[in-house]
Amino acid sequence: MRKPFVAGNWKMNKTIEQARVLIADMVPGLQAIPEVERVICPPFTSLLAVSAMLAGTEIGLGAQNMFWENSGAYTGEISPGMVAELCKYVILGHSERRTYFGEKDVTVNRKVKAALANAVIPIVCVGETLAENEAGQTAAVVTRQIKEGLQGLEPAQAPTLVIAYEPVWAIGTGRAATAEGANQVIAAYVRKPLAELYGEVAAQAVRVLYGGSVTAANAAEFFRQPDIDGALVGGASLKTPDFTAIVQAAVG
Repeated sequence: MRKPFVAGNWKMNKTIEQARVLIADMVPGLQAIPEVERVICPPFTSLLAVSAMLAGTEIGLGAQNMFWENSGAYTGEISPGMVAELCKYVILGHSERRTYFGEKDVTVNRKVKAALANAVIPIVCVGETLAENEAGQTAAVVTRQIKEGLQGLEPAQAPTLVIAYEPVWAIGTGRAATAEGANQVIAAYVRKPLAELYGEVAAQAVRVLYGGSVTAANAAEFFRQPDIDGALVGGASLKTPDFTAIVQAAVG
């Protein structure tokens, strides 16, 4: 059985003080739902403060990105070792990183390997744009992102990954994919290529999340699908009642 997993991606929101206020409000409710693996991913500036507030809880902390080199002349970047000091998780390959900052599958692959080498669990994002979806390219795009983004791992590493299928056209638009449609994509274009890379047992062990306009109102519908193990939540993770309700919906 794959343990349900819900992560909140705060994106570029909340100052350090605002993060402290939100975490103080959010932790009691999240602590009461141990059946779900819960992860908070604030901006880099708030990681230290949030880490201190989550100490002694079972709520995980994640970064929103990282570089693949351990150190060096990479102004503005954060190394895997720096992330590992505070975080158990890191989001990699988010569509906003691909769209605005030119990330490619090859760079995602480097980051995935660097994260695993530093005992940080990658939450690897895949998903097609609206144009790709309407052109019938979902299968090709998502399969390519899985195969190229995750190639070269040791078979034993694969089950530690978390994958987030986030159709780009659904992120922040209020236009979520249908639960059945998302499940079909995950089964055919996420788990199948994972099985081709690392075997069926590994593919079935990987937790796959849905992301893209997940709300307290629609989360349970996604979580009822057999191949969807949770959610990567954006805007709703900035609101305590909404995020707590989504986590609760993952209990089943």
